[in-house]
Amino acid sequence: MKTACLFNRFDRMPMVKLLVPFAAGILLAARYELPLWFLAGAFVVTGLLALLVRSGVAAAAMLLTAGFAAAQLHTPAVTVPRGVTTLYEVVVEGFPVDRGRYSVADAAVTAWRNPATGRWHTAESRIRLYADSLTTLRDGERIRCRSAVRPFRGGAESYRRLMTRRGYAGTMWIGQQQIFDRTGQHGTSLHRQAVERLDRLPMDAEARAVVEAMAAGERRGISPQLRTAYSRSGMSHLLAVSGLHTGIVFVVVNLLLGWLPLVRRGHLIKNLLATAAIWLFVAAAGFPPSAVRAAVMCTFLQAALASASEYVGMNALATAAFGMLLWNPAWIGDPGFLLSFLAVAGILTWGVPLCRRCRTRRRWLNALIDAYLVGLVATIATAPLVSHLFGIVPLAGLIVNPVAIALAGVVVFGGTIWMLAPLGVAAPLVGWVTGKAAGAINFLARTTASLPGGAADWRLGPTETVVLYGLFLLATLALWCREPKKRLPLRP
Repeated sequence: MKTACLFNRFDRMPMVKLLVPFAAGILLAARYELPLWFLAGAFVVTGLLALLVRSGVAAAAMLLTAGFAAAQLHTPAVTVPRGVTTLYEVVVEGFPVDRGRYSVADAAVTAWRNPATGRWHTAESRIRLYADSLTTLRDGERIRCRSAVRPFRGGAESYRRLMTRRGYAGTMWIGQQQIFDRTGQHGTSLHRQAVERLDRLPMDAEARAVVEAMAAGERRGISPQLRTAYSRSGMSHLLAVSGLHTGIVFVVVNLLLGWLPLVRRGHLIKNLLATAAIWLFVAAAGFPPSAVRAAVMCTFLQAALASASEYVGMNALATAAFGMLLWNPAWIGDPGFLLSFLAVAGILTWGVPLCRRCRTRRRWLNALIDAYLVGLVATIATAPLVSHLFGIVPLAGLIVNPVAIALAGVVVFGGTIWMLAPLGVAAPLVGWVTGKAAGAINFLARTTASLPGGAADWRLGPTETVVLYGLFLLATLALWCREPKKRLPLRP
């Protein structure tokens, strides 16, 4: 083992060295608050020291200060009064979810009326909107109602902190008698168009709900029982558009456009179309953090393919994480962002070397081994955080994940093709194929969740979780310290 190998590896991953102090600054801002003038001065001083003295410590301090300031500047401001019953103008965002006795949807308060003066004030605050069973919410509609914005009171403290980081001001309950005016849909988004197109596929309701979740990121039709089955079977990551789904689109698009390099300047057209297709898929899913991170990585990979340059996976992952945290520092505490980042980091640091060591002379066997190892490493890398957040360790998921991922590829491919080209003639075939694949995944999830010992109910504390990931980090650094073996080709 040589530390020189570790330093050489980090020299090839400069964004990893930038990400660590920047993320540390964001985490410190969650506990402490400093004046912005002090942060600005510290940023300028440390930046000058880093330039003049070429000090790595000063550069790390500058990045830490930048992360601290970015987190404080991006703290969501509440622009609506809490606990004040008055008139509000609310726009429903996304598709409402029917919970039986009530329905719930994300919404934005665009204006509120001051009860003391009678004046209207503009607002930009997100809320969770709840409506009774007699009131039907519609995606994109504008509602003028009389109600009040209440702080989050139910659920665990971690849930309330998460909703605050995501920019939610609170909750609002409305009934039919509280609504004074309603207007139609407000604008049209790619996400809404994608879900409406998937709704036209002929398949049963449960399979359609899974197809919408995997291909468009819309989980409104997933029942609590099915959600629990996916969670206990270790396949809940399939219900959220993430790096897996974006990677499937990346591979499929590059395969479909593989003939373009045969024409003049075809390689440039291929890379531009592939990159555009990836970002269209992410836009159709509503830009979830995990898919955005994967799209950035795929864009870097596509650029590397176009320029025939070396692609360092961890450097691209760190670049994606750095850009996303710079745009929204609150994502550092988002479970979807953390799970996606840990899964990809585990695959790049442990999964890829394992796949290389387990190569055989049979390609079909290599594909099966790679699928199993990638699923195994991703499950192990995210298991401590899953246990900490949800109190479940999916043991059987280690075995069934490769099969589920293969079926998910069929669902994502079929759903994506239909969203891009909704030809009525092809609806029966696309609906049958994607519906059968989604039904098979549902059956696999329920069967795995019902196995005795398939999942362990065990919740790790924050200290134990940090210690486990610290051990993972030390093991990874030890792996990187190993000097790669030199291979000399044998010449006849």
